[in-house]
Amino acid sequence: MDRERLERARQFAAALCHYGEQDEAFLADFWSALEQETDILEEFCQYMDHREFACGVSVQGYTVIDIMIWQIDHFKARMDHRDPGMGGNGDKMLLMAFDTLLKMKKEPDRYVRMMQGETGTDYPEKY
Repeated sequence: MDRERLERARQFAAALCHYGEQDEAFLADFWSALEQETDILEEFCQYMDHREFACGVSVQGYTVIDIMIWQIDHFKARMDHRDPGMGGNGDKMLLMAFDTLLKMKKEPDRYVRMMQGETGTDYPEKY
């Protein structure tokens, strides 16, 4: 990847952290992990350049879109507990989806278990 695109990606990550209310320490950790996973970095850049997900990276069959859907389900569950979490902050949701994908690549079993656990509140036994 050329240096200009890499710098644009770093600036995009910094902007997501700013609007997603994450501090400099989070940015440093996120960027360090992203630089180490070139396939996820390319996926991140694909989104940055086109605002579309390529879904070229998956961990045990899960893509960044699957993670975002899982996050939305958790948002609905948190609303039931009066905790809005990421609600209304698309930058934070996008950032956390890529952060989770990076973590999932290192610990796939842990994150698959989490994703297969609570999936929100839209189920027959809800009430």
